[in-house]
Parts: sequence; structure tokens; C-alpha cells
Amino acid sequence: MASNIQGPGIYLAQFAGDAAPFNSWPAITKWAASLGFKGVQVPSWDARLFDLAKAAESKTYCDEFAGIARENGVAITELGTHLQGQLVAVHPAYDEAFDAFAPAAVHGKPAERQRWAVQQMMLAARASKHLGLSSTVSFPGALAWPYLYPWPQRPPGLIETAFDELAKRWRPIFDAFDEAGCHVAFELHPGEDLFDGVTFEMFLERVNNHPRCAINYDPSHFVLQQLDYLAFIDIYHSRIKALHIKDAEFRPDGRQGVYSGYQPWINRAGRFRSLGDGQVDFKAIFSKMAQYGYEGWAVLEWECCLKHPEQGAAEGAPFIRDHIIRVTEKAFDDFAGAAHDAAQLKRMLGL
Repeated sequence: MASNIQGPGIYLAQFAGDAAPFNSWPAITKWAASLGFKGVQVPSWDARLFDLAKAAESKTYCDEFAGIARENGVAITELGTHLQGQLVAVHPAYDEAFDAFAPAAVHGKPAERQRWAVQQMMLAARASKHLGLSSTVSFPGALAWPYLYPWPQRPPGLIETAFDELAKRWRPIFDAFDEAGCHVAFELHPGEDLFDGVTFEMFLERVNNHPRCAINYDPSHFVLQQLDYLAFIDIYHSRIKALHIKDAEFRPDGRQGVYSGYQPWINRAGRFRSLGDGQVDFKAIFSKMAQYGYEGWAVLEWECCLKHPEQGAAEGAPFIRDHIIRVTEKAFDDFAGAAHDAAQLKRMLGL
């Protein structure tokens, strides 16, 4: 049996800010460690914490960056590249909304923005190698998302063309990460063309089952879709290379269901919640991940429409710690075992 899941970790994207202790790498790592976290996931786009271009070019910078974290009591779990990955593929309907993810110099210039995003992912591959990381967590982007619902009738080949193009854009990125010894673990998420198992398989087939095409498992998105998030682990465990621990609830009523009537988060039937406040069966998730030998980090991605983030973070570290299973090295019924040899086995079978 493989070693235990690592953790607890915390994704810093939802906490980085302009006020202390969230505005510098030394301060935010001390804060995370003070709450009991053992690892931090780094938002690679946030210059208050991390210089991606420098990390891609300088192993020395990466050693110093990791050293500060280590001195403060935490390891680096993965680089987060969600914003850059999103911009690898953007449908024109979302151009203005997603411009905010990129520098002002490429706003209103979709082709230049896309090239910038690809270059960012290439930098992230080299930076991950310098940091000794085995995965980055990311988004794949989307070209087909506006056509999610098949009305009006979709012309034949529309979705296939979108996935062909998406795969074409990601293949060279996967190759760069392969050279870096690092997986690209996609968070399967509404708003992305890869949002469930079927769409992941459609994409995986088109990248010829690339060994670096992986999954960042986050059950909260599956609760909101009403997908069996435990069976998902049974099916795709070999591709799960990162793990976001995030809770959610789905409470439909006579007025709204999965689509939630354009309501804000607090009024939606499906809502993200702090750990322990939602409906996700984390005991079952940690059991399955231990069963299949997952060796990576369990990382809190805090999102909640009600609770303050600092309370959610403080509660999240012990929640994850208490769910991590120390995998046994012996069978529970070893006490009843006895010595045996090949002849005995044959006698017991009447052979």
C-alpha cells in the first residue's frame, strides 16, 4: 500500500491581498503554518507572492522561495495556473470578462492574450521543475461552453471541432510539462470545456492519452452537477494527481434546481460551503483516495457564500488533518494467520 496522503495544505489564491499578513510570501506562509497547514498551493499569477518569470529562469530564486516557506513550516504543494490556463481557450462571448485575467497590454486583443497565456504555462512548467513539483493545478479554458445546452440544435461537428482545437492548443504545453516531469491537473469545472468525466475523456482521446494530462479532483463541482463524485474516483483515480478539499451543498426546491435561476451564490440551490458545512462525504473520499494509493497533497480551496475566509481557513486545517488516513501496513486479521507452504495449499484444494 502507498504512503499516506500529505496535508493539510491550503490554496493561497483566495487569501492573498494588500493587507498583512496576506501581502507577502514570508508573512502568508507564517500565517498558514500558524493555523496548522503543512503545505501551500501558490497562485502563480500573484506578484505579491511569486515572480513566475524569475522562477522559470532562476533555480536560485526557486530555492530561496522554497527555503522561506520551509523555514516558516510549510512546503510548496503545487503552482496554481488557473487564470492562465483559462485563457488558453476563450470563446468570444467571454472576451471582455476574461480580459481581467491578463495584463492590460493584451486587453481587447484575443490572439495576443492567448499567446501570452500559452507562454505563461510554459514558464510554469520550467518553474515547477525548478521547485521540484509533480503537478500544477489549472483550468483548460473553453470554446464550446456557450453551447452546453443543445438548444438551438447544434450543427453536426460543432463540439468535435471545439475539442479538436482545444487539444491542439494543449499538446505542446503537455509536452513542456512532460520535459519538466510535472502533470497538468485540470480542475473539472463549469465554464470549462472539461467539466465532468465524459468531457475529460473526449479531450484525453484527442491528446492521445498524454501522460501529463491529469485531474485536480474537487468534489464540490460534482455536487453542484449532481454527479456521483465517489464513483468518479473509482473510474479516474489513475489520472487524479491533485486534490482540492472543498465542500458544497445542493438543495433544490420548487423554484430552482441545477441551473439556479441566475441567482447570486447565497440564493442558489447549489452553493459552495466551508469544510463540514456542506454535504460532501469526505470520509468516503479520503478512504477511496487511500485505497487507490494517492500520494499527493490534500489542499483546502476555501470558498463559501456565508463564512468569513479566515474562520474557514482556521477550521480547515484540523478538518483535513483529522480525515487523512494513516494507511495500515498489516492486515487486521493477521493474528489469525498461520505458516503455510505450497504442499499445504494443494492439500487444502484437494489437489
